[in-house]
Amino acid sequence: MNITLAKHYGMCFGVRDALRTTHQVATTRPITVLGQLVHNPEVDKLLSHLGAKRGDLDDLGSSTTPDVVITAHGAADAQRAAWRSAGHQITDTTCPLVRKAHDALALIVSEGYCPVVIGQAQHAEVRGLTGDFSQATVILSEADFCRIPEASKIGIISQTTLPLEMALQLIDSLKRTRPKVEVRFIDTICHPTKQRQTALDELCRQNEVVVVIGGQNSNNSRQLAEKARSLGCTAIQIDKAADLQSDWFRGVRNVGVTAGTSTLDETVTAVMAELRRIASELSRNPYHEFLRLVSRVA
Repeated sequence: MNITLAKHYGMCFGVRDALRTTHQVATTRPITVLGQLVHNPEVDKLLSHLGAKRGDLDDLGSSTTPDVVITAHGAADAQRAAWRSAGHQITDTTCPLVRKAHDALALIVSEGYCPVVIGQAQHAEVRGLTGDFSQATVILSEADFCRIPEASKIGIISQTTLPLEMALQLIDSLKRTRPKVEVRFIDTICHPTKQRQTALDELCRQNEVVVVIGGQNSNNSRQLAEKARSLGCTAIQIDKAADLQSDWFRGVRNVGVTAGTSTLDETVTAVMAELRRIASELSRNPYHEFLRLVSRVA
């Protein structure tokens, strides 16, 4: 069984910086993280081990510590102000590329465009983006177009972890639906997401099965798995090496591996090691080889 790791995979600089900052603060004083720092259960375990508490960004009473951490997904300025007014010290780990999305949304509003955000309405990043702009409409499919107000100018940004192709297809469809409307799109999809999506194209051309390492509620990890399936591969999304099962790879010759932007380097290393162990196990097992040959004859 050949195992190939994608050219671009895993943790981005925004997540790495958020982890480093939160770790430094958590080792010096009690903190409450206002949400899930990054969408990765292994990171949750690490923070819990450090004694970090979990709070709710929308609930000022959810923190038991004076110090609170805003996650990498960001927050609305109004939320930051509310926590400061309540007497809390804020450590802000918002990804710089999410901050750019906030700036882009503020720009299109200031220029008189009807603001639209392409993304998942309940995602922490999107809720932060729209928190200061109640007039913004969140869409994820053409069925949502009916909720966009009638306007002469529509300004669009995107959740940073969506596939660019998805955003562009929606924008083209909106332009066809409202041909007389000026539509401006500011591309706020982050470069690491684009890199991992592009690297996945090559990975899927070379492999019949793709393992995606990333939390089940990680949007960019889920998008990688969905794209792999759309390209004709069997996609398996896992959180950690212990999730792998040997039977999944019986008769498989080529396996590709990629990881979402919130996946720890150690997790990728452990998954690669476990896949090599599984490959070695299957190659030594005559029964598995027999089944592989029989399946080919059938």
